[in-house]
Formats: sequence, C-alpha cells, structure tokens
Amino acid sequence: MNLAAYLAYHALGRPRHPAIVDAGRTISHGELDLMVRRAAAWLRSQGVAPGDRVGVRLSDSAEHLIHLLALARLGAIALPLDWRWTRAEVERVARRFVPKLVLDEPDANLLSDVLQVTPGARWTTVEPDAQPPHGGADTPLLVSLSSGTTGEPRGPTVTHGEMLARFMTQFVTLTFNGDDTYLCATPLYFGAGRSFCLSHLIAGATVCLLPPPFEADDLLAAVRRWQPTTMFLVPTLLRRLLPLADADGQAPLLPSVRALVSSGSATHAEERAAILMRLTPNLFDYYASTEGGGISVLAPADQLSHAGTVGRPAFAVAVEVVDADDRAVAAGTVGRLRYRGPGVAADAGDGTRRPGGWFYPGDLAAIDGDGFVTLKGRAADVIIRGGVNIFPAEIEQVLLAHPGVREAAVVGQRSRERGEEIAAFVVAGN
Repeated sequence: MNLAAYLAYHALGRPRHPAIVDAGRTISHGELDLMVRRAAAWLRSQGVAPGDRVGVRLSDSAEHLIHLLALARLGAIALPLDWRWTRAEVERVARRFVPKLVLDEPDANLLSDVLQVTPGARWTTVEPDAQPPHGGADTPLLVSLSSGTTGEPRGPTVTHGEMLARFMTQFVTLTFNGDDTYLCATPLYFGAGRSFCLSHLIAGATVCLLPPPFEADDLLAAVRRWQPTTMFLVPTLLRRLLPLADADGQAPLLPSVRALVSSGSATHAEERAAILMRLTPNLFDYYASTEGGGISVLAPADQLSHAGTVGRPAFAVAVEVVDADDRAVAAGTVGRLRYRGPGVAADAGDGTRRPGGWFYPGDLAAIDGDGFVTLKGRAADVIIRGGVNIFPAEIEQVLLAHPGVREAAVVGQRSRERGEEIAAFVVAGN
C-alpha cells in the first residue's frame, strides 16, 4: 500500500502520541496525518500529479518529512536535493532527472530553468486532501541518488513496496518499533537519515530532530533531554562521543539507547570495543547500500566474537560471494559480493532491470560457514603485486592493530618490476 496510508492508522490509534519533535515543538500522530494531507492538497494546487518528479531541497525540519510523505500520498516521486549544495550542484542533478519543480527554502539561490516553489506557511491553511493515497507497492516513491555531488548523477527509483521492505528489515533486524523514540542527528538528504526517520513514523514511533551541524556536547545534551531508545550515528560522531564518556565518568554514556546503529563507513575492532564499554552495549553495525538498503548486520551479541566482520545477512536478504563467472564460491573464498531481496530496487537506475534481482555493490568479500560476511575491499582497489591479489583492507587491519598507529590507508603504487607495489599512509597514535 502507499506508505502515507499508514499515517491514518496512527492518527486513529494513537492520536496524541508524539510523532515529530522539532525546534521546541511537538507534532502528534493525529496532527501529522492532517498536516501531510494539507501539504498534499497544496502540492496538488501547484500542479503536482502522480508520476511527477519533485525536487526536495528543504532543511532538516519537520516540514521536510511532511512534504516527503505528502509527495508519497500523491504518487509523486521525490528527488532528494541537499539544501547545502551550491547552485551548480543542484542544477547538475536537475538536468539529469528533470523535476517538475523544486521545493526550496525562502532564501535559496535561484536556479536556471527550474521552477522553485517555497512551501513557507501557505500549505498549513489549505483544506486537507480528501482523496485516498494514490497507488500502491509498485508506485515509484523516490530517486535514491548514489553518486554524491561529483560525477554523473545516478541512482535507481525506489518504489513504495521496496521501501516498505527496507523498513521491515529495520523492524526485524535492527529492532525498531512503534514504542521507540528515535534521535535523528544526520541530514535528511542522506539515505539512512531519511529512511530511519520515515520507518519510525510509519511504525508509529517518535522522531526527534537534531539538525547538524552541532558539537558532541550538543548531541549528548539532546540524548539526555529526549532519552532516545534508537539512534543512528556515523563513525565520526561515535568517535567524538567517546572522549565525553571519559570526562563524564558515566558508563555507559547513552543508557537510554537500546539500539545504536552505525553505518556509512567502517569502525575498527578496537573502536567497537570502546563503544560497547563506554557508550552502549547495544551497538548494531549496519552494512547497506543506497540501491538496496540493508545487506548485513553485526548484532550486539556478535560484536566482540566476530569483530572483523559486517555480520550476517539482514532479514529477507540473500547474500552470495561469486567468481568472475557469477558462480558461487566455497565458504571462506574471496570473490565479488552480491545480494538480493524485496528491498533492492528493481530499477537499476539506467532504465534496465537487474538480472535475477542481484545487485553488486562493488565489494570483495568472503562468507564463513556460519554466514558471517567479511569485507576484503573494493573490487577496483585490489593490488596485484607480481600476480598476487592483495586486499588493502587486510593490510590496514594489521597496521591498525599496532598500538602506535591511529589511522591507516593502503593503496597500490605502480611498479616496473612487479606491476604494483604497496603504499601505506599512517597517522601515528598518541
């Protein structure tokens, strides 16, 4: 069903339960459904119809989430645009995906050949949309950009059904539920920040918005104010919180959090151990991609015993490691990782469908006999030295195990004798 249709259930079943806490105001689930229907009616008055692409370049606020859900209700396709981007960056994406209009902040820079519309407060006074939500599982929901602000913009179009399947993975594997209070401390343009907020709202939970930028002290103050049960933080933020745990003397520093999700980049084994001891024992490492959502999860119980892995496959996701001919390899053998599941976008982003439903994120990996996935690096990053394949990630892990090394990065360097040689960049520890 259309994702926006779930809001009406919560408006009836828990009308006074907080849905969004933002900038000193609280929006209940009863109010959220009404506001989404008002925003949908206003967007319809601006000419937005089912199947239209609409750029969303709004700040990290309740209005951002409301208009995403309103577009979903209309059967329109959201095109996420970071409100921090320059004019040139926005126009590059707009030329590629041609939105009918762009929802913008009042002080946004003007764009060439793109209709900009500022929601402001005008949508708050219109009559709520009385039409039922348009479309269902196969209706396109949003363009999931995966190339950032450089290169050719690309990304598949994710449907309502595919996004709901990703939410189900979060409910089952990450244990999100309707009784949670989720602290969003990441930009809503980012796929994880947007997805986790929407999944909590669809579940009937509470979302508290802490728009970046902020200092680590501000994040800790927000945790103590709202007492969140679920959070998503990129490793950089986790590293900034660790010194506060030492200074505060409270262990763990995040006692209310029963599910702390880390994703976006790798955390090293010793960092995970410190997070478990000083921040929360409830750490989930989430390996995911823009194109298909969750791939695997390293659950709290497995953090120490399988610290070198990215965990087991997520709910309803099949993960394989294959050779160059797409044949599955034996357990423990390194090859190309691929995965499929109901959350993987069938649209490959270039007008084609994915053969067999498989998506190849470009990573090399091995899967052991218990199903734990170990990443070995990017397929394009393999160093071939004298005919031997060398995986930079393995050398980096060895370097990082040395007490005098704080950070390490390994790359290939051209060599006349051996084709490639190993080059390591190291930041010394204290």
